[in-house]
Parts: sequence; structure tokens; C-alpha cells
Amino acid sequence: MKWDWGAVGDFMPQFWDGLLVTLQALALGSVISFVLGLVWALLMRAPTRWVTWPVGAVTEFVRNTPLLVQLFFLFYVLPEWGFTFSALTTGVFAIGLHYSTYTMQVYRAGIEAVPAGQWEAATALNLPVARTWRVVILPQAIRRVVPALGNYVIAMLKDTPLLMAITVLDMLGQARLFSQEHFQFTEPLTVIGVAFILISYLASLLMRALERRLVH
Repeated sequence: MKWDWGAVGDFMPQFWDGLLVTLQALALGSVISFVLGLVWALLMRAPTRWVTWPVGAVTEFVRNTPLLVQLFFLFYVLPEWGFTFSALTTGVFAIGLHYSTYTMQVYRAGIEAVPAGQWEAATALNLPVARTWRVVILPQAIRRVVPALGNYVIAMLKDTPLLMAITVLDMLGQARLFSQEHFQFTEPLTVIGVAFILISYLASLLMRALERRLVH
């Protein structure tokens, strides 16, 4: 099959629109997963089972059900209960919620890796609990888990095409739309494949640079 550069040129306006949506979903989904994952991790350290048991049950359920099922549920079922959001908003929240159950485990590992002496020193200095977490524990824990969090950012990027299932026109959605309109599949799908590779590579370089900065 002959490569059609004209089709590539025709596809590029839609590609840039899809790329913007993909990056928006990735950035906002990452923020949600990082913040919510930290909240889950802190709640799991609560002294009462009335907190840890519900949090553990919810995160376990979310982690062990497919993201695609969660997308369909949030997009098609919630409106029946009176909660209606745009496709992109629903997709961003779903991907952030789903990956927060993974980042929770990363944060928990980072917190548990903080030496016991740090906790003892904070206690000896009579630091308030909130200040102990904010100044002593979390900075050390987060510094340790940056590489693992970066891996989940790349994983989220690879899952953004699932948003097409709820009508979000990300890169894959735009490629599919173009292909259906022009009956040309090779060029748009190849373009987005290369784009995913480049974005993943750039994201990995960024995370390595951030890791080196935090370590040193």
C-alpha cells in the first residue's frame, strides 16, 4: 500500500485537536490520581477500622474492575441518577480515580520506607501531627516514589484512548473519525502511534530529570 502524504496533511488539524484533548486528560487525570491517591494512603493509616475498612473496600473494588467498565458506568449510569457531566470531565475523573488506587499503594510504600528515627525525632521535638506529616514524613516519602509515579503517568497516557468509548475525541478518536470520513486508516493510525511513542519517551525523560533533581 502506497503511503499518502496528502492524507497526513489533511489529518493534521484533527490530530492537533486530539493531541490537546489527550494531554488535557493526561494532565488532569494525573493530578487527580496523585492527590486522591495520597488521601487514600493517609486514610489507610487511620487508627480506626471504621475508616480503613471502607477505604480499603472502595479502592480494592476500583482497582479490580476494568477502567472501561468504570467509564461506561460514570457516563451512562450517573445521568439516570441526576448527575450529568461532559464526556471529557467524566473521562478525566474516571482515569484519575482508577489510577489513584495504584498511586495509593506507591505512597504507602514511600511512607513505610521513611526510617523510624524520623518519626521518633518528630515526637521528641513535640511537633504537632500535621506538621510532622507536612514537614518531615511526606517530603521524604514523595521523594522516594517519584519514579513509580512517573511510570503510572505513562500508563495513564496509554489508557487515554479508552476515552473514545464515551465519545471523547482524543488522538485515537480523531483518527477514527478521519478514517471513517476518508476511508484511509494507515496514515492517521500511524501518526498517532508515533505521537504516543514520542510523548511516552519525553515523559520518561522528564521524570528522570525530576528524579535526579529530587535525589540531589
